[in-house]
Amino acid sequence: MGPAYGNDDGRPEKPNFVLILTDDLGWQDVKCYDVDEPSPMETPNIDALAKRGVMFWQGYSPAPTCAPSRCAIMSGVHPARAQKTHVVGGGPPTPYSVAQHRLMPPWYSGRMPADELTLPKLLKQQGYVTGHSGKWHMAINHHAYPQPEDQGFDFTRSHRGTSIPTKNRLTGFDTPTSEMPHRLGKDGFPIDQTTEDALEFVRKNQDKPFFLYYATWLVHTPIHTRSKALLEKYCKKLDVSFPTDPDKWEVEGQNNPFYCAMVEQLDHYVGQLIDHLATTEDPRWPGHKLIENTYIIFTSDNGGMERHPGEIITDNAPLDRGKISAREGGTRVPLIMAGPGIDEGVQSEVMINGLDFYPTIASFAGAKPPKDKPLDGCDLKPLLVKDPGDPELVRDADGKVRDTMVWHFPHSVAMESTIRVGDWKLIRKYDHVANPAAEPYQLFRLYRTIDGKPQREDIEESNDLAKSAPEKVEQMAARLDAALAEMKASFPYYNPHTKHALPHKKQVPKVVSESRSGSKVSFSYQEQGSKVVEADLLYTLNGGERYEEWFRMPATLEDGLKVTAELPEGTTHYLINLIDEHRFLTSYPEVPDMKTISRDRVHYSASALKVSAR
Repeated sequence: MGPAYGNDDGRPEKPNFVLILTDDLGWQDVKCYDVDEPSPMETPNIDALAKRGVMFWQGYSPAPTCAPSRCAIMSGVHPARAQKTHVVGGGPPTPYSVAQHRLMPPWYSGRMPADELTLPKLLKQQGYVTGHSGKWHMAINHHAYPQPEDQGFDFTRSHRGTSIPTKNRLTGFDTPTSEMPHRLGKDGFPIDQTTEDALEFVRKNQDKPFFLYYATWLVHTPIHTRSKALLEKYCKKLDVSFPTDPDKWEVEGQNNPFYCAMVEQLDHYVGQLIDHLATTEDPRWPGHKLIENTYIIFTSDNGGMERHPGEIITDNAPLDRGKISAREGGTRVPLIMAGPGIDEGVQSEVMINGLDFYPTIASFAGAKPPKDKPLDGCDLKPLLVKDPGDPELVRDADGKVRDTMVWHFPHSVAMESTIRVGDWKLIRKYDHVANPAAEPYQLFRLYRTIDGKPQREDIEESNDLAKSAPEKVEQMAARLDAALAEMKASFPYYNPHTKHALPHKKQVPKVVSESRSGSKVSFSYQEQGSKVVEADLLYTLNGGERYEEWFRMPATLEDGLKVTAELPEGTTHYLINLIDEHRFLTSYPEVPDMKTISRDRVHYSASALKVSAR
């Protein structure tokens, strides 16, 4: 058992916190999480951390992609409530391919609001010094506003370390005499500047209560290693030939030697940080080590990225799919928590989520967020210090036991929302109208709890019970509806320009005129068989700039088939979205699809209405 917190033994009143957020690390990429087929990847330091505290088998990320999970962890706000449900964002709704795709995602924010009371801001109010090292990506771009220093971090470094891409991953390996940052250390591993920056923050601030957000770039693409020895090691261990094509790896399963080497590198760097905490005397508590008064959280921002064109990266089996899917492989992640008062060597089946980090850290720090601050996670302190195996100890703000979690991902090919209620999971597919390849709902029983202990049943999500249990589907769908409605979630729209046959596609409304007087804009439209039920103004304050960012606000439906809106001060460009009763979205002016924007490197503002003197 870990040392008790709060004893009258000279322990500093404020504990330290280290949040280690890895990038795209899958549930089965960490050795101690092995189930079924053994993982070839060696992670001795992460495995040792699991023995220091609690290893959660049902730990989840807030979203199946990077940016929404990161924003949710730092803000404590669910991605659906924050309207931050995918990476990038901040553009008008448009399909990826105007001809190919039947649906388009809703507008979603490009960033976490600059005035958000983030976790580091809250901790600063309690006298903490706050530090960030590594990936950020909580804005429309890695370097766009707001940056870590705008969100409460005293110290921030974003060096990519060993993740800096190479021109050819079969040449230019690090050596002990390479120039930094590409050099092998005495331990034989490439020196990782991201980790060095994290260690610098701790060394400079270990005489004060500190919060470190160590956001590794590993193990995100590009898949490569700067250690030839590690690459050779895993080629031998996997019994595969040394690669000859730098651009391809197409062996099925967890058989990518580049990726295995990256995971072991990640483990080594995590070990460097933990070793420093374990061997360094605590200046605030003489005779004790830093780790004795430090809470450590280790997890990933989403499930493992299984593949991209030309490369098989890893395999999340037995979980289905991976990153960019709200199925288990996209959201279930390694999750370990250790620290003062937390039992050691515990394996827990309690269902927890990255949204829980904010209220839990706040609780251990003695920080109380304002009553009007939304928090969508639960304080895990009672669970961690009393009995990490008792799900009855995870309670919401109203004191009710939490048995439900919701994910909302109306994007990419997934276009889905999911809900877990106890042992059961329901998936709602949005692209099901006139689509024989998709049912509106899928129902799975992941576990069968007997005498309070969950027994594995179908974590593979392979046995769809929706048709055999319609009442269960109806009950869970109602709970999903209620949760998304309470958070005012946004939903996908049908694309009237798709080549696919869709009912009511030819009945969408049409804008016939527009005018502007000062800041008031007005649009007239014709209904061509479908009634307009909603209208939104889309606008940008920095049209044409590098990080052009779009926002959404409701417009007013007037009598006489007219829509009006008031342009916010500073608007440079705008357009109107009409949504009809069948959820088709019509944009005026029409804007290019995402594929065109990305390929031609153009801005949406080039097709929008421009604000100029009239």
